[in-house]
Amino acid sequence: MPFLRSVLHMLWMVLTVVPWGLAVVVAAPFLSSTQVYWMCAGWLKVAVRGGNVILGIRNQVIGYENLPVGSTAPAILLLKHQSTWETFCMPTLMPHPLAYVFKKELLYVPFFGWAMAKMDMIHIDRSKRAQAFNKVVEQGKRLLAQGTWVIMFPEGTRIDRGQKGQYKSGGTRLAIETGAPVIPIAVTSAKCWPRKAFIKRPGVVEFSIGKPIPSEGRKPDELMREVEDWIEAEMRRLDPEAYR
Repeated sequence: MPFLRSVLHMLWMVLTVVPWGLAVVVAAPFLSSTQVYWMCAGWLKVAVRGGNVILGIRNQVIGYENLPVGSTAPAILLLKHQSTWETFCMPTLMPHPLAYVFKKELLYVPFFGWAMAKMDMIHIDRSKRAQAFNKVVEQGKRLLAQGTWVIMFPEGTRIDRGQKGQYKSGGTRLAIETGAPVIPIAVTSAKCWPRKAFIKRPGVVEFSIGKPIPSEGRKPDELMREVEDWIEAEMRRLDPEAYR
């Protein structure tokens, strides 16, 4: 049954992303960046809703009260990264538009990448590290000023359930450069959608939003250690079986 559900969900995403992606490409020249964002987020809601109905995956969000209040209140969201699920879910859960920092190769993915290329996000060339970070800071300042929150995965890649990757300080460097607070978020998506797995299983994915951590006067590595400590401790609280 999990295999059949996984096949059906994959078909659901493919069949819906093709017309949606084409619609975004055609409509984007006539829309504002915010309208394009919410148009793309509409497909993500369809994909997530399919995950709810077909795969039996439900979300439980803790800590909404910790999010900054105000249409232009800045925030940099730093998430635990275990699967594709949180990548799809975050724009559907957050009250502000989000700008992902991602490798430019994703722009070449048919339909999905074409639509992403029309969004006001931060795509970088990882082979040019110094230039890439300068671009992140430049665009991050502009996006934060207009009320878009920047979202990053400090471990850089998806991590197996119960494991910890190397936390890199790019997100906290950006926070210090822009003066924006950091919001740590723990996610237990691998319980239902393991890293690089095709077969998904029903269950509840917890998103736990931590309190904002001010970035003024901090050092990047020190601030990232605080983010890492909070996320990893919260992961052990949310999913103790994975850390035995």
